[in-house]
Amino acid sequence: MRWEAQLVRHQTGRPEAGAADAVGAPLPLAGFAGPGVETLPLAGMVRSVQTPEFAGMTFHEVLAKSALNKVPAASNMPFHWTVNPYRGCSHACVYCFARKTHTYLDLDAGRDFDSQVVVKLNVAEVLRAELHKPSWTREHVALGTNTDPYQRAEGRYRLMPDIISALSESGTPFSILTKGTLLARDIEPLARAAQRVPVSVALSIAMTNPELSAAVEPGTPTPEARFRLVERLAAHGIECSVLAMPILPWLSDSDEALDALFARLASAGAAGVSAGPLHLRPGAREWFMQWLADSHPELVERYRRLYRKGSVADTDYRDWLAGRVRHFRARHGLASGVSGFRSPKARSDSGTDGPFASHNAEPAAPRGQPRPQAQATLFDL
Repeated sequence: MRWEAQLVRHQTGRPEAGAADAVGAPLPLAGFAGPGVETLPLAGMVRSVQTPEFAGMTFHEVLAKSALNKVPAASNMPFHWTVNPYRGCSHACVYCFARKTHTYLDLDAGRDFDSQVVVKLNVAEVLRAELHKPSWTREHVALGTNTDPYQRAEGRYRLMPDIISALSESGTPFSILTKGTLLARDIEPLARAAQRVPVSVALSIAMTNPELSAAVEPGTPTPEARFRLVERLAAHGIECSVLAMPILPWLSDSDEALDALFARLASAGAAGVSAGPLHLRPGAREWFMQWLADSHPELVERYRRLYRKGSVADTDYRDWLAGRVRHFRARHGLASGVSGFRSPKARSDSGTDGPFASHNAEPAAPRGQPRPQAQATLFDL
C-alpha cells in the first residue's frame, strides 16, 4: 500500500511534502512484543515491536556499538564514511541494491527486507562519541547510501534530528540521499547545520509516472510529492540535487518519459541531476525479476539478455541511455551530477553518471543493442 502519510496538511488544508508528525509531538513509541512477534538474535537486541500504525511491519530495536561505517577502499564511492540508522526499508523498492544485506541477518532479501526493519536506537549518541574522538578528521559523512534514513520508521523513532545535530556540532560535513518526504520535517535543522558545515541534500526521483512508481517502489511518496519537496527545499535556500536512478529499460527510458522527468526536475529547481540505468545485483536481481515476470512477462527475456553479463546492463544500452540523458539534461538546462557527491573518478560502469559522479564523455551510438522503441506504450501503464 502506498504510504501517503508522508503528506501533512498545514493550516491551509493543502497537502504538502512532509511527515505525519512534522508538526506537533513525535509519534508515541508504544508497541507490543508478544505472541507472533519474532525477536531476532541480533547483537545489542532490545526488543521487537509491532504497532497498529505500521501494520505488517516489525521493528527490531537494537543498541549499536558503532555508528560510523568505513567505506571499503576498493569502492567507487566518492565518500569514505556513512551512517545508517536503519537496516531494511519499508519503501519496498523492488530494485533496491541493498536487499542482499538482509541475508546477513538470516532474513530474506524479499519480503523481510521490506517489513523487518532494524532500528539503531542509540545511533546518535554513539555517533556523537565517535565524532569527538581525537582521531576523527571531520571527513564527509554520507547518509542514505544503503537504506533510506527517512523511511516510515523515522516518523516513529526520530533519529535523524540528533544525527544532524551531532554532525554539524562536530564540524563534520555531510550529505543526505532519500526518497522520503519526511525530510521536510527537518528543513530548519538542516538549514541551521548548513550555516556551520557543508550540507548536501539529494532526492531520488527517476520517473514521473505515478502508476509505475506505485508498482516498483510502493512504500515511497509519489514522484510529485518528491518534486514538491525539491521546490520547498529550494525555497528555504537548501540546494537539492536529484539522483534519477534507476532508469528502467523499456519501462521508464522512452524519450517521452525522460523528457517529462527532466522537464519536471527543471521546473522544481533541481540543482543538478545524475542519472543511470538499473543495476541488478544479487538479491535485488531475483526479487526484481520475479516482479517483472508477474507484471511484465513479455520483458523477462529482454532483461535476461540485457543483463546477461552480470549486475550492469549491456554496454551498448548504457551508451545509448547516456546519450539520451545528456540530450534531455541539456534541453532543460540542468547541471550534471549530484552536489556533495561529485567524484573526480573516471566514468563508472553505469554508462552514464555513475552512482553519484558526472562525466563529460560524448554520446555514443548504440552498437548491436536495438534502440528500445516499445517502452513508450509500456510507460503508460
